[in-house]
Amino acid sequence: MPKKKIAAIVTEYRKWSHADVILRNLLDGYPGGAKPDLELVSLVTDQVPKNDMSRDLAKKHGFKICNTVAEALTLGGKGLAVDGVLSIGEHGQYPTNEKGQLLYPRRRFFDAICQVFEDTKKSVPVFNDKHLAATWDDAKAMYDRARKLFVPMLAGSSIPVTWRKPNVVLPKGCEITGAVQIGYGPFEAYGFHALEGLQCMIERRKGGETGVKAVTCHTGKAMWDAVDKHEWTKPLLEEALKLATAHANGEVRAITSKTADAGTFEVEYRDGFRAFVVIPNGWVHENDGSPFIFAGQRKGQDKPDVCQFYLQQPDPFAHFAELTRAIESLVTTGHAPYPVERTLLTTGALDAAMTSKHEKGKRIETPHLEIAYKPTEWGPAKGEIPKPDKK
Repeated sequence: MPKKKIAAIVTEYRKWSHADVILRNLLDGYPGGAKPDLELVSLVTDQVPKNDMSRDLAKKHGFKICNTVAEALTLGGKGLAVDGVLSIGEHGQYPTNEKGQLLYPRRRFFDAICQVFEDTKKSVPVFNDKHLAATWDDAKAMYDRARKLFVPMLAGSSIPVTWRKPNVVLPKGCEITGAVQIGYGPFEAYGFHALEGLQCMIERRKGGETGVKAVTCHTGKAMWDAVDKHEWTKPLLEEALKLATAHANGEVRAITSKTADAGTFEVEYRDGFRAFVVIPNGWVHENDGSPFIFAGQRKGQDKPDVCQFYLQQPDPFAHFAELTRAIESLVTTGHAPYPVERTLLTTGALDAAMTSKHEKGKRIETPHLEIAYKPTEWGPAKGEIPKPDKK
């Protein structure tokens, strides 16, 4: 069977951008040599920095550099000429709004993609990198338009599909009494990763996912006051922080209480479940492996379930190869390997958290996040982690 033809719409294509670490798997194959049944045939770059790679790669691999989304999806003809579309709206020079949300053109990309679907009266699978959009209104509009046009859609980050150390997969239907997720890095951009790490674990709780009732962002000393109100948080937090091997000397609470971009997201779910995302910036820092760490307590278990979401730094960034495998499944089967509703929910929760932070820790009620879905068994990566490329 011929490979599925892929059009990619990206913000920029430079070394170690998301365009690079995802599309390299189509161009050169996965780490280890296997190649996906996907062929990049066209590319649109919204911005072209001085260190752009796309033009040289186009000459090497034979894909077409296009000026518009329509040209990329039709290859200059009248009909839809690709089998799938990758929208990678991450990295590049874009503005932020008053809430500190980075306004990548993800909705603009998606609207242009859907316009071609409407014009050609045909839809193909679409992958949207990371959260659907900065704001809830844009994200919901994208989701609704995808449903209207019967677009098989996948979205999100590499966190749910990467290796877990240890390999914790919670039993579907288990009773979880509480959960804490550690994150780090830029508050919005990496706060999304932390929310997805949390969500891919707790969506397997008894009753399934029914949505989020309210979100509060706590900063300064309040980030720890909020956590300390609950008896179950301390043992989970202590176990999670044990896996954060790269951190500053000193006491985590003292350091983070004085750090401007440290904080916690308190997430109240519609079924009464409650979880905390803790972002101890100033204390924890990036390393090979990552400080994205989950800790959850199951009812009747003596010890919590704790794991690190492993992110390989730097090359070959094997966790992005695992994300590409999910994209390959989407395009080749026409069905998302896990529900886009997960990312819709985490997008909305992140937007509420950023609104709460902007409004000095106000609790943001989220009746619009009544989003129910069932998890699938597409879980973490299996097998050995590819060896790092030290070139």
